[in-house]
Amino acid sequence: MLKTSLWRTLAVTSAACAGLALMPLQAHAQAESKDPIKLTLHDWTGQLITTQIMGEVLKKAGYNVEYVQADYIAQFAGLKTGDLHVAMEMWETTGRDAMDEATATGNVENLGETGMQAIEEWWYPSYMKEVCPGLPDWEALKDEKCAEAFATAETAPKGRYLGGPVTWGGYDDERAAALELPFEVVHAGTDAALFAELESAYQRKAPIMLWVYAPHWATVKYEGEWVAFPEFTKECYEDASWGTNPDETHDCGKPRGPIWKVAWSGVKDKWPGAYRAIKAFNISNEEMGALVVDADLNKTKIDDVVAGWMAANEAKWSQWIK
Repeated sequence: MLKTSLWRTLAVTSAACAGLALMPLQAHAQAESKDPIKLTLHDWTGQLITTQIMGEVLKKAGYNVEYVQADYIAQFAGLKTGDLHVAMEMWETTGRDAMDEATATGNVENLGETGMQAIEEWWYPSYMKEVCPGLPDWEALKDEKCAEAFATAETAPKGRYLGGPVTWGGYDDERAAALELPFEVVHAGTDAALFAELESAYQRKAPIMLWVYAPHWATVKYEGEWVAFPEFTKECYEDASWGTNPDETHDCGKPRGPIWKVAWSGVKDKWPGAYRAIKAFNISNEEMGALVVDADLNKTKIDDVVAGWMAANEAKWSQWIK
């Protein structure tokens, strides 16, 4: 999924609130309601960019926009009640179960694909194949010598897998257990901590196995591969008899697929123009990758990244609010 540190999230929220205070009153002329449309912010760079692009476009159409910090999965409680209105990124890889449960209530609506395709999986730098030549085949990780090559002082003789923050989901603990991998799953506290550790390890050619996702700058900056687990099927997550372990579910890799937009079902009636604009929103992996590189590697402020995209793509986003 494209995550970032909490301080960057708070910076975006503060900037957004300041922007709302400066909005001219006539900006609401075309809006069906002056009530704020509440868009959720999470903890990775791409989502902050996606959300702020959508928010800025809605402001251009005269809508009042409010950004609200929310947990990736727990946000559905607010979307069901209408206390929150729009979530711009639900990843097929980790959020599908929560999204399906919410849309089944009729209180949350799937507004379609963002245009981005998601990959989230165990990843290692290419130099680790020297000590575990069976990679990327997942079964290479069952070899004790291979696992020990990924070990740290805290996990030895087991290998160490650095997962994302626990709020991201992903079933990594269940996957390691079901596939009987001699690895200990350790969760990073933040997105920033996750990739800071990758940076440090890569510079030293130190062992590391961690959660990497795309679209993201890491797959551009670093040479590496995702582990090739048994291909995901829905049965793998629901039926223990499926797969290599007849007693456990999750004995496969993570799903891959679209990144979705979801909203409180009342959006289409209260703000029909905004509803159409959100459904029309579309951005590619390549576009998002470049924006995240600008924010995370070039250290450009997210407000400026979004402003640059808006200026360069007026012909595109103006069609969303036409």
